[in-house]
Amino acid sequence: MKDDELTETDGRIVLVRHGETAWSRTGRHTGLTDIPLTETGAYKAELAGTLLATRRYDLILSSPLQRAVETASRAGYPDVQTDARLVEWDYGAYEGLTTPEIVEQLGRPWTIWEGTPAGATPGESVAQVTVRAESLLAELRPRVRAGEQVLLFSHGHFLRALAGTWLGLTAAGGRYFVLGTSAVSELGFEHGTEVITQWNHVRGR
Repeated sequence: MKDDELTETDGRIVLVRHGETAWSRTGRHTGLTDIPLTETGAYKAELAGTLLATRRYDLILSSPLQRAVETASRAGYPDVQTDARLVEWDYGAYEGLTTPEIVEQLGRPWTIWEGTPAGATPGESVAQVTVRAESLLAELRPRVRAGEQVLLFSHGHFLRALAGTWLGLTAAGGRYFVLGTSAVSELGFEHGTEVITQWNHVRGR
């Protein structure tokens, strides 16, 4: 039997990273700080919307942070429902810092995939982000298996963590995926197994 003769669900989870902000442009870790899109970010969010417009979605959710909600609105979904599980990784003491600044503080190499310590906010470990991602996926998996189309607007590190968790790698698996601002990606199934069907697609690249 050929692959194209096999019955596969066409359900998808479509992921959209928010558009550019002043902090993302300069590499500052932007977790729970609530800042708007730049003019470029707003324009690129509209371009992302052209990649989404050919499909009808059964469920559309966004992080409640304004950069994600604004991206959804600019992309053509102004009445999006928010879900707090889609907020960005809580960077704790590293909020607002660049990776070189964090490395200088620590005196050793560092990446987000080892977690963050408490600061003005509690910070999050890989295990905590995995629990948050799995909580969301536990609700979405059966819907996607049934063929539904789900659209999520969220943030760079959390969406990478979500993809890692989808693949069974925990949130730490997100280290293997680069994700640009306003990028569109898709999660789905092949032969019943969770896979990435598209990744980091940016209109006009």
